[in-house]
Amino acid sequence: MKITITRWNAISTWQWDHPQDEVCGICRVAYDGTCPTCKYPGDDCPLILGECKHAFHMHCLLKWLSTESSKGLCPMCRRKFNTAT
Repeated sequence: MKITITRWNAISTWQWDHPQDEVCGICRVAYDGTCPTCKYPGDDCPLILGECKHAFHMHCLLKWLSTESSKGLCPMCRRKFNTAT
């Protein structure tokens, strides 16, 4: 029996490899989604993980840290926000 493939429809999914939380602590959108600034998830909307182990969309965190009231603190635990290495 010979089979000829005449058409192929590939389907794929992706997700961030961050098991602790499921949504950004600032915008409350799932990590697999996009922050309010972006149109598409992925490399244009990366996650930033702090030493405190809280993760946020990059654009959400940058906007948060640029406000005077943030004082450079994590919005979740209020510790000084430093990125994890």
